[in-house]
Amino acid sequence: MSSYEALAASYDALMADASYRKRADFLERLLRKSAIPVYSVLDLACGTGTISCLLAQRGYQVIATDGSEEMLTQAAGKAAALGEQMPLFLHQDMTRLRLAEPVDAVVSTLDSLNYLTREKDVRETFRRVWRWLRPGGQFLFDVNTPYKLRRMDGQIYMDETEETCCVWRTFFSQRTQVCTYQVDLFQLRPDGAWERTFEEHRERAWSREQLQSWLEEAGFEKITVTGDLTMRVPREDEDRWIIRAGKPLAKEEK
Repeated sequence: MSSYEALAASYDALMADASYRKRADFLERLLRKSAIPVYSVLDLACGTGTISCLLAQRGYQVIATDGSEEMLTQAAGKAAALGEQMPLFLHQDMTRLRLAEPVDAVVSTLDSLNYLTREKDVRETFRRVWRWLRPGGQFLFDVNTPYKLRRMDGQIYMDETEETCCVWRTFFSQRTQVCTYQVDLFQLRPDGAWERTFEEHRERAWSREQLQSWLEEAGFEKITVTGDLTMRVPREDEDRWIIRAGKPLAKEEK
């Protein structure tokens, strides 16, 4: 079964501790530091659209893309109550990003970039983001750190609600630098029986040096890396990095 095909419907309940509102607050603080006014925002790999909706509620014109139709179905249902503020949801892979016009900022949260396990896909995604970002705009994203993904090797995690139980088994390969999540999902059916489905997810550990090099290759500058939801320099045992990269202003705008 493909990633998130079964998990999509239970994703929000299982991710209840993800601090979405704090993450949206932090993103907004960074957006205010942009070299240009930010009106339009692309939420790249938006998942079930929680960040998309929070940004839309704050007045941003949000475009949200994701490669999973199941996740976008959940996102659209969640956003329906926003009326005219509802984000525009597009079914697009990160490596094939294509918009009608450039946006003022691009965000991508909760380790979406780690799901790109091939170097060429990360580099192509950075080139696509550059293409569809206005001069002076910011690209803000986070990744799970190599430290975190290596530490997860051989671990078992369980998340549960009254109607869902999710068991995660994780394995890290030093050779490929890929962490594999084997996910057993048990969902309570109306007849009282439990239905089991299985998914497999993979995240690649990328170094700060790799990411910075490929961002610079795409044309970004003023690249900074901080700890999660903070402006401080990352610790050695940081689980998540937040990375900011800017697209230079056009010469006539400087």
